[in-house]
Amino acid sequence: MNNSNVDYSQKVVEMKKITKKFGNFVANDNIDLTVHKGEVHALLGENGAGKSTLMNILYGLYQPTSGEIHINEKLVNIDNPNIAIENGIGMVHQHFMLVQPFTVAQNIILGTEPVKGLGAVNMKKAIEDVKELSEKYGLYVDPTAKVEDITVGMQQRVEILKALYRGAEILILDEPTAVLTPQEINELMQIIRNLTKEGKSVIIITHKLKEIKAAADYCTIIRRGKYIDTVKVSETSEDDLAAMMVGREVNFKVDKDEPKLGDVVLSIKDLLVRDNRKIAAVDGLSLEVRAGEILGIAGIDGNGQSELVEALTGLRKAESGSIKINGHEVINNKPLEMFNKGIKNIPEDRQKRGLILDFTVAENTVLQNYKDPRFSKNGILKMDAIEEHAKMIVDRFDVRPTDYTTKARALSGGNQQKVIIGREVDNIEVSRAATNEPQLLIATQPTRGLDVGAIEFVHSSLVKQRDEGNAVLLVSLELDEVMNVSDRIAVIYEGKIVGIVDGKGADENTLGFMMAGGAEDEQ
Repeated sequence: MNNSNVDYSQKVVEMKKITKKFGNFVANDNIDLTVHKGEVHALLGENGAGKSTLMNILYGLYQPTSGEIHINEKLVNIDNPNIAIENGIGMVHQHFMLVQPFTVAQNIILGTEPVKGLGAVNMKKAIEDVKELSEKYGLYVDPTAKVEDITVGMQQRVEILKALYRGAEILILDEPTAVLTPQEINELMQIIRNLTKEGKSVIIITHKLKEIKAAADYCTIIRRGKYIDTVKVSETSEDDLAAMMVGREVNFKVDKDEPKLGDVVLSIKDLLVRDNRKIAAVDGLSLEVRAGEILGIAGIDGNGQSELVEALTGLRKAESGSIKINGHEVINNKPLEMFNKGIKNIPEDRQKRGLILDFTVAENTVLQNYKDPRFSKNGILKMDAIEEHAKMIVDRFDVRPTDYTTKARALSGGNQQKVIIGREVDNIEVSRAATNEPQLLIATQPTRGLDVGAIEFVHSSLVKQRDEGNAVLLVSLELDEVMNVSDRIAVIYEGKIVGIVDGKGADENTLGFMMAGGAEDEQ
């Protein structure tokens, strides 16, 4: 983005020689960051590189071990978020901090409510203020809607408005596109442009190179807690940004041989699954996935993908139809039975469905099979064996930090995902050896929130499972990912498969047309 709104004579943020230690672990090591008025500044780094830690220091959630912070060229001590807000800093966290049963307006004014008469909250004024603010920045929201009833993209707008309502001139967005649809991402880019036109400065914590190129003026790269460089985005290629981020060249194209197809592993026929409103979300769907292939499911969010995966993993009852694994009928089996029959799952929401956040990394690696004789005897866990098993997964899948006694909650989102993928791949290998039957790996949004180096690793892990004769069902909202990884692509629309195309040479326009409900042969 060529941003003419930047005033390079005004430094709104200067972080000088910032170091942050947690015990012996150095999260930030002598990092410098400068942001100017009206600038969009990207903070780029791998999962666990220290990006969020640095911004949590700027917002007052952490205090630096050493270093200085200057806001508008004045030295400040930001020892809590209230001080940050007083200095015009607002932060929108990756996991939103909204009160779900409250309305949009109630969330935005919370703690700074306009009052009337005897101290009663003046909701009429609050709603008017929110409307005025949202129209000014193109952040159109319904002030009276309950937060629990609006989309994730709308919730993000509420968080941005909440910061602006409190007078933010410097806005920190932590992984702002991680949970957005492509349309919502485009809308967010326009919102960021509107903010800079008004003289706001925006810091984006991200590892998505396309969005840095689309939105940012400058980019500071940190790797493993150390400052690498600050570059002008318009003069730096995606390849160069990726190499600086991970310390080596990154291969964006998935290298894979032609698939060696085996027998049908997953067979779905006439499957009917209803959503929470009792509406048919999966509506007479039929599909087959063979050993030795990756079948990608492409579709716009909300077309039955989540309900399909929940039915395949035993988390949602199917009303009718058939689900067979290696010829065995498993429809409406319990989750553990599905697991034992050969279905392994990388879930869509790693925090809700993939991990128990207050368990250690080691404990999370045996969630499904802690009763296995390797890990328990007479109902007592063999912690030494579990920790040895976790050490293997941590080493093999490059989980950081490497301490497997760390609680899962303390890991970055990308490293949480690595724990899940490592666990499921290990489960596949053990089950395959025991049963001599190919396994099905369901990977739903497997790279959401991961940096390019980790994405490359995940994709190669999926291809490895396919090459070892297992079946992989990839469900992703990232069309680039589906096209890059899949051998065949099935397009889902309103709960039905509307067409299947060969992954090699798949055309984005054709797939997009089918995803919108057009038939394959209508183009």
